[in-house]
Amino acid sequence: MIVSAGRLWLLTTASSGYVVRLDADDTPRCAHWGPPLTLDQARDLPPGAEELPVEGGERFGVPALQLRYADGVRGAEWRFLGEELDGERLVLRLADRHYPLEIGLHYRLRGEVLERHTTLVNHGDTPITLLRCDSAAWSPPGREAWRLTHVSGEWGGEFRLRRTPLPVAETVLTSRRGHSGHEVNPWLMLDAGEATEAHGEVWSTALAWSGSWRMTVRREHGGGLTWSGGHGHDGLTWRLEPGGRAETPVFAGVYSPDGFGGASHRWHDYLRDDRLRPVVYNSWEATGFAISPGQQLALAERAAALGAEVFVVDDGWFAGRSSDRAGLGDWHADPGRFPDGLEPLADAVRALGMGFGLWVEPESVNPDSELARTRPEWILGQPHRRATQVRNQLLLDFSRDEVAEWALGRLDHLVGRYGVAFLKWDMNRPVTEAGDDVWIPYIRNVYAVLDRLRAAHPGLLVEGCASGGGRADPGMLARTDQIWTSDNTDAAQRLAIQHGYGHLYPAATMGAWVTDSPNAQTARITPLAFRFHVAMAGALGLGGDLLRWSEQELAEAAGLVARYKEIRPVIHRGRLDRLGEHAVQYSHEDRVVVLIRRPSTLLPATAPVRPRGLEPGAAYRDEDTGAVHHGAVLLSHGLPQPLPFDATSTLTRLRRLR
Repeated sequence: MIVSAGRLWLLTTASSGYVVRLDADDTPRCAHWGPPLTLDQARDLPPGAEELPVEGGERFGVPALQLRYADGVRGAEWRFLGEELDGERLVLRLADRHYPLEIGLHYRLRGEVLERHTTLVNHGDTPITLLRCDSAAWSPPGREAWRLTHVSGEWGGEFRLRRTPLPVAETVLTSRRGHSGHEVNPWLMLDAGEATEAHGEVWSTALAWSGSWRMTVRREHGGGLTWSGGHGHDGLTWRLEPGGRAETPVFAGVYSPDGFGGASHRWHDYLRDDRLRPVVYNSWEATGFAISPGQQLALAERAAALGAEVFVVDDGWFAGRSSDRAGLGDWHADPGRFPDGLEPLADAVRALGMGFGLWVEPESVNPDSELARTRPEWILGQPHRRATQVRNQLLLDFSRDEVAEWALGRLDHLVGRYGVAFLKWDMNRPVTEAGDDVWIPYIRNVYAVLDRLRAAHPGLLVEGCASGGGRADPGMLARTDQIWTSDNTDAAQRLAIQHGYGHLYPAATMGAWVTDSPNAQTARITPLAFRFHVAMAGALGLGGDLLRWSEQELAEAAGLVARYKEIRPVIHRGRLDRLGEHAVQYSHEDRVVVLIRRPSTLLPATAPVRPRGLEPGAAYRDEDTGAVHHGAVLLSHGLPQPLPFDATSTLTRLRRLR
């Protein structure tokens, strides 16, 4: 609900309140972000911190909006033009007092989440240079201490949770790589150092942008805290031409009065839909580049027998692709490997009862490709600068509309010709040799291609990938069904990756494979059940060389896939509770699923795992043993840990009795 009261606006959700007011100089300020307030209570608040800090006057904090007019003047002085209020949407329209610049501060309530972004319009006849244009700035009430929670990592080790005291200083989280980043992800959580998983106040924000980005958190002496965030890394500038309009991505916020778990629940509800993701088999770890129709069909037959619902042919299917040195950009079946095209394999996969899927990397090109030879002007670069090859490839300049149109045409052709049901969209390198005018339109055109492709093929499922989890963010999840969380498929190492990912993103969006033992990356040996119990925590996939699995392994895997499908509605649609780093609980309607995984004997002995959210007065039947447990007993005494050996795990299914 949004209430307008003169120069004050009160935005209220079921568990939070946000108050914006104008001061005497028409500067918009955040007077409150926290528990719900009445309008009378909101009127008693002091003005608070600026909603979009600019340069000028006695401002020495982090500017969210930095600009320079044609005459060299910087900053802005506000003049209020009016409001636009429509249901759960609010726009505060402002202008500079002297220059022909209009600024719109946009607010939208979606459940428990407040979305914010900014628009700028140049009504003058000379360009305006934007040195920084953030989506929003945020400021909770002051506290004596502050603690920052976020994720960081690297390729193969993404989404590692970090929780550290926040210094009295400016702390910057950023990606300069042209994608969301393996090193850090565009969200954060802040608390006063006393929140737990289920208790205490937590403030959290997430940026819906899949390119470079920056967030700067400023803690002041005396407990004040503000942070600002938006697209583009430091040093980028934009020109706002006469008559031009700029719009930033959504920077959304959540206030949780019930701990980090409460913040995650709100984000999951915001980002999740009710669709069940299919069990996918992907051939990459089984074959690498050395693929053939017969081999792929043999794998497809085994995958179908295990219960896979989609079969994805990964890298190596297109012209010239025998290694990572050639072929990117030439998106048609390799005539040497598939002389009859992909139609026979796609038809055979569908005859086995599975959808047919393909891996693509539309933004990249190998210098050794027909596309590079015939369209060299499409390759991203700058005059008088060496072209950087990463993984033996360059980037196409997706900021150019003709490149985006070409990519859309090729993808539309592939999906239509082969009846593709699942597209894995990869992006294996950072952006390099890009000018200021590339970074923002590049991502907007990636979004446009995805949006238009999905509109043309409504049943198409898309998995977002960037060398694993390098492009995971709310902007990409608005256009894809799931994220390939990491190229690291070692189940023991995946636990920490999945733990961090789940702080913001729903389980249904977390692609996770069961692969071979020993693992291809780490050579770790783990039982099949443990690998499944890790991958079951998200969107289950299969990625091992099934042609080498024993009959016993195949039979066990088929049973575990069937078990996963039975509990999939609970995992994909239910509420996720973290019961420590290695245990997760899903609750949906009258069902509860608990996965407990013990990766190593080096971990200290732990107490029983206590479920959350059960009804103390209700009884719960274990669907495997038939035993009936009282909710109060389970809440107090918990479920036993797995046996104290390496890579042990348990799956418990409970159903509430009426």
